Amino acid sequence: MVWFLWPTDPHRVSARSVAQRLVQIKRPAHLVWNPVTGQIMQSLSPTRAASGLPGDLNRHGRICVQIRVLGSVEEPFTETKLDGLDDILAWLDSWEVPRRWPAGPPLPYPHSVAAQGSRRVWARGGHFGNSQVPGTSEGDPGPIDVHRIVGGQVPPLEVPRPRQEMGQECASEKVER
Repeated sequence: MVWFLWPTDPHRVSARSVAQRLVQIKRPAHLVWNPVTGQIMQSLSPTRAASGLPGDLNRHGRICVQIRVLGSVEEPFTETKLDGLDDILAWLDSWEVPRRWPAGPPLPYPHSVAAQGSRRVWARGGHFGNSQVPGTSEGDPGPIDVHRIVGGQVPPLEVPRPRQEMGQECASEKVER
């Protein structure tokens, strides 16, 4: 899940007009959201790759939802009303996008332009700002408050149990018997 900005004043521009423009320039996002009015426009199904990321980053065999938010890197969109965010999160939950921000909060602009995303962190999945994706050179979304998006209680990463050889038992299974 990648959060992008469409640099505009959300008090003056609609999500519909931005979604139409993105389609015209052949750069559609899955969703375009105006956090001030709550207007949400869907241009693509999550099963189709959007075109906001460079190369094949959005085509790694799993869903990579891309949302364009109307706003500015100087004024974080998380400082607005966030109307419609609950609907977006419920939709992302239905696609099993984990509510975590593995790379931490995005850096403020212009520092975010020089940020280098980690492929290891990217592989974990969850929510990312465009500036945190490996291989990008954009500085958006700026210093947003990630806890307003994913919540204050970010679930811990689940660590898989080690594989066992056929016929072996875990030490904990032996103790429990």
